[in-house]
Amino acid sequence: MTERIRAALLRSTALLAACSVTGAAALTSPAQAQPPPTASPPASTPATQSPQQQAAAAALLRQASATGPPASPATVGGAQLAGSGVVANAPASPLPAVPASAYVIADAGTGQVLAAKDPHGLLRPASTLKMLTAVTLIPLLNPAGTVVASQQATTVTPNIAGLVRGQPYPVSDLFYALLMISANDAAIALAQATGSLNNGVALMNAEARHLQAYDVLARDPNGLDAPGQHASAYDLALIARQALAMPELMKYDATWETAFPVTSRTSETLFNQNSLLTKYPGGIGGKIGWTSAAEATYIGMARRNGVTLIVTILHCTALTEVINAAKLLNWGFAEDGKVQPVGQLVRPITPRPITPRPAASSPTAPQRPVSSGDLTTTKIPGSLVAASIALIVFAAAAAILLILLRRRAPSR
Repeated sequence: MTERIRAALLRSTALLAACSVTGAAALTSPAQAQPPPTASPPASTPATQSPQQQAAAAALLRQASATGPPASPATVGGAQLAGSGVVANAPASPLPAVPASAYVIADAGTGQVLAAKDPHGLLRPASTLKMLTAVTLIPLLNPAGTVVASQQATTVTPNIAGLVRGQPYPVSDLFYALLMISANDAAIALAQATGSLNNGVALMNAEARHLQAYDVLARDPNGLDAPGQHASAYDLALIARQALAMPELMKYDATWETAFPVTSRTSETLFNQNSLLTKYPGGIGGKIGWTSAAEATYIGMARRNGVTLIVTILHCTALTEVINAAKLLNWGFAEDGKVQPVGQLVRPITPRPITPRPAASSPTAPQRPVSSGDLTTTKIPGSLVAASIALIVFAAAAAILLILLRRRAPSR
């Protein structure tokens, strides 16, 4: 009987000792760390801002909230620009007759407004508003990132680019579609890439305030008619001048032809709608627009002999906007430097400096994670500690009992 007890205790002691060693090793030896599962990032994360771009967007919104409009927005750029009729100074050759409610012709280099008609009149911008969309969002989005088209983007009417819901699109491709073919769906997708459509539109209005374009009130990013949405010919000239200072924007805007991937298997060829690029000597960019309420609207930019002119037109007879812009540009190139300007394109408000916040530092270096699943040495469950200690004590008691039995057993 004693031999059986001794053998059983011997086997139990060995097993308990092995368990104890294993438990102790689990407490003292590092294990392969297993990272916790991570959630998939939102669809627009690659396209939305880097920390620097997020800081720039936040600073733009703060600046807009801290800057009030002038007492008389109609006099921004000069007192003469408050007039509602044709504004021009002598001596100058007669201005061409243009069937539009408002226009501005200005020198982008000097900022001089050479002539105008109702420059601060509040009118519907139609798709010329997309120039503000581009001016606002190009600095805030990663061109190499992607945006997944939402239901709201793909159901806007007219759709234009033909975005497919759930399909990812490179940001740069969306800007080509926005400026080349006036894609309403691309405008929605780009605005939503800032976090939401409302945030994108808020940034547009903040950028307008930054440019001192106080006549602009954006309700959507594509210029489709919306209650209360308006702009002026003068403010469109301010936006165009800012666009000329952005090489990336002008690259998109001046491209005549490019491929656009609608899905992973299909693509279409985009052709620029702005015929000024090919039909007017010196044409370098612009944006056309039209809705039934706004009629034809237009921004045109041309350069000759080192002089860059901007022309903006609102509420023009349909299908005549580019022809009439060319007439105004011809007049401007002939009179620039000769005619007394009627006003000045004001400069943007100096942006507030962005001070990066220092990263939070810990007083001591973080412990090296030595985990297996959810177990780490920084937080070992108390139940595991107690179980391991109990195993060790049990093994020690069994060993002592075995020794005592051996002493009492007769020798053979």
